Amino acid sequence: MKKTKICLIMAVLLILSTVTGCTKKKEEKPEDGYSINYLVLVNKLNPLPENWEKEIRTENFTNSVGMNVEVETKAYQAYLQLKQELENEGVYIDLDSARRSIEEQQQIMDEFSEEYGADYAAKVVAKPGYSEHHTGLALDLYLIVDGKDITLNEDLVQYPEIWQKIHEKMTKYGFILHYIDGKEHITGYAYEPWHLRYVDDPEIPKEIMDKGITLESYLGMVNETDPVIDLGTSAIYSEDELREMAILIKCTFAAWKDCELHSIRYAGDEASSEENLKWINSISTGTEYVKVVEFLMDFHSPKNNENSALEADHEYTDYQWWLGRDAEGSWEIVSFGY
Repeated sequence: MKKTKICLIMAVLLILSTVTGCTKKKEEKPEDGYSINYLVLVNKLNPLPENWEKEIRTENFTNSVGMNVEVETKAYQAYLQLKQELENEGVYIDLDSARRSIEEQQQIMDEFSEEYGADYAAKVVAKPGYSEHHTGLALDLYLIVDGKDITLNEDLVQYPEIWQKIHEKMTKYGFILHYIDGKEHITGYAYEPWHLRYVDDPEIPKEIMDKGITLESYLGMVNETDPVIDLGTSAIYSEDELREMAILIKCTFAAWKDCELHSIRYAGDEASSEENLKWINSISTGTEYVKVVEFLMDFHSPKNNENSALEADHEYTDYQWWLGRDAEGSWEIVSFGY
């Protein structure tokens, strides 16, 4: 998400959380009694647990652009160690944001929904109460290159070689890259090289990153799949445009509990007809669309199905997803199903 916009509405507010959650090992309590679950999972399906604010300890500091940032104490100390090692090699980073309140998250969601549309906001902004940033363990970095602060996402992605150096060193300080490229159907978010998640034990990040899996998979919360993405060929849309549409669908699918995604494919240019455009505008809730696209999906529903719209333990094939683009160029999911 656009980091400058987020910085403008950052504030220091306390939020609700808890020490319960999924973990693979029992944590020892230190002598002073402070202990939290550093493997707590907060995502589109798992809300921030209760009472977290009664347990968590945080540090506050001012970053290079003058904004206050709040971070869980142990995560902050690990970040400082990572920062120092990187600086020794000529790589300079700073923290854009870490702990964020539910109120702040709502402000961000409202702003992005208004400017970019609800579907785009859902792809890049967590629902209030379901943001990993509420834990204080998720850290968004920005770069300082040649003395200049690089804070906008579209600029940050222009430095893949720097992010690679950061990712290679972060695991020994207890960090993982949570929002992995290609795993949007599990994490619910597009790839973010700047979004680090602190999990404490350095052996866990190494295992996760070496295997190329998500935190959700490590905790045994999902049966991780690598779906086939077939963008086909199009005389209307570029490969990058089609890929962004597929990611939008995958991010939405992530909220379908225990469903396993097998494939997504572009249905072809013939679906982008005037007839289909007229149809999606007829079911629109207010947006007037100027383009229409269809994707097809294969997936499996869970045995213990909580989604009444789906048949339990069923293999769905050629499941339709219809997207519309407005005059400003924003794509939205308009309809899905048979």
